[in-house]
Parts: sequence; structure tokens; C-alpha cells
Amino acid sequence: MRLCVSSKGPLAMGLTGLIIVAGGVAFSAAGVAFGAVMQSPSYRIQSDSINFGGVPSSGAPYNLRDTLGEVATGESQSGTYRMHAGFQRMQEIYLAMSAANDIALAPALGSVTGGISNGTTSVTVKTDNPAGYLLQISSEQSPAMARVGGGGFIDDYPTHTPLDPTFSIPAQKAFFGLSADGVDVADDFLYNGTSCGSGSDAAATCWTGLSTTTRTIAQRPNANHPAGTQTTLHFRVGIAANAMTPSGVYHATTTLTLLPR
Repeated sequence: MRLCVSSKGPLAMGLTGLIIVAGGVAFSAAGVAFGAVMQSPSYRIQSDSINFGGVPSSGAPYNLRDTLGEVATGESQSGTYRMHAGFQRMQEIYLAMSAANDIALAPALGSVTGGISNGTTSVTVKTDNPAGYLLQISSEQSPAMARVGGGGFIDDYPTHTPLDPTFSIPAQKAFFGLSADGVDVADDFLYNGTSCGSGSDAAATCWTGLSTTTRTIAQRPNANHPAGTQTTLHFRVGIAANAMTPSGVYHATTTLTLLPR
């Protein structure tokens, strides 16, 4: 994601941005029904096997995964279900993420009067993975928002534990922050009416700064194919009065990464 700022006069910041999906992972498969044979709150054994041998082996340029002693292996299907029988068959999964729209943060801000500038985008994740997915975000640099050509930056919003339910800006400071909401949003972004970290989904409520280290913003413990679920990302720049942020164009680049659980 790139967030850019144009300037006029003493300082007028018009923030624009793009979300660039750079970490998407996609696996092929469709129309498969799953059932875990054993599971606990932390782990799931999707398939098990009783046999008397078989180990992975390799030799350039091939890899081999074999099993000895299994019976009734292979693929069978009906109009509703498909079965891959045999331990080494396992299941393929489908994992996909829609491209986020470009962002335009508005309105323009001045260094004397200050103010708040906002932008929003969203992504939809679909997976038939029985264990679900993780959606993470990270910034290319720290601080994430820097002046094009150098000579200035906007600090990342401080990350509190739990997250800050209000986007507050101390005197003569400027911050750039992120909030997220959606059905699958991570617990950090939930709001119970008083504080973040528990409760329910709330739009543009719990704020944090970006980091070059990935942060999970959404997750799901099961499949959501074919409908998928949407996560909305809210970006905000806040400038306090008389912050005197250097005039210019600012941008931030952020990567969204989608992973199977």
C-alpha cells in the first residue's frame, strides 16, 4: 500500500494510497467435503492411517511419499461429495484474496490547523481449508509514512495493549494508524464498549500503528467457501495544530499476506 501526500502553500496534505496485495497464496481444489478425525483446541488431525510402513524419500529431480499396507485407496465421488482415500492422498485446499482498491485519504490537512484524514479499503478472503486462514499486514519501512524525496515522516500510531479505542493526537504531533473490522477480524480489534480486545466487531474503533513485523488483522478457524468473508481496513492520518509537518508528498507501502492455518 502506498499512501501519498501532496502539498500546497505552507502545508496542505492530500493523502492518496494504494493497497498492493503482495503476499497472496492460492491452492487449487474445489467441491470437497471435509471431516476431521481428531482435534483439540490447538490442533487438528485431518487424516490418519493404520499401515506398516512408508516414508518420504527423495532423489534429484524427484520426491516420493509412499505408504505400505493401506487398502481401498484412490478417488471416488458422487453428485455431492468427493473422497480421496489413502493417507498420502490428503486434501488440496483453495485459498484466495480479492485485490484491495486504491485509497484516497481525505480531506487535505494543514500544518497550522491540523486535522484528521481518512481512507478505507477492503479485501474478501475465500478458502475451503478446514483449518481456515490468517490475514496479516506489514509496512515496508519504519515509520510507514515518509516524505517522498526524504526530509520528513509521520510517526506510526503508538501500539497499546489493548489497542486504543480512540485515535488521540498529542499537541504538535502527527500520527498514521490502522484499524480493521469484519466478521473474521482479530480479537485485538474487537470492542466491548469500553476497551479493545474483546466484545464485538466495530468499525474504525481500535487503532494501532503499522510495523515491518507482520500483525494478524483477521483469522478464521474453518472454511468459508464459496461466499468468503470481507475485512475492511481503515487508515488515518492525524495532525495536531501547529505540528509543522514538512510540506510535501508522503507515502507508505504496506503488504497484505494471506496464509492457511
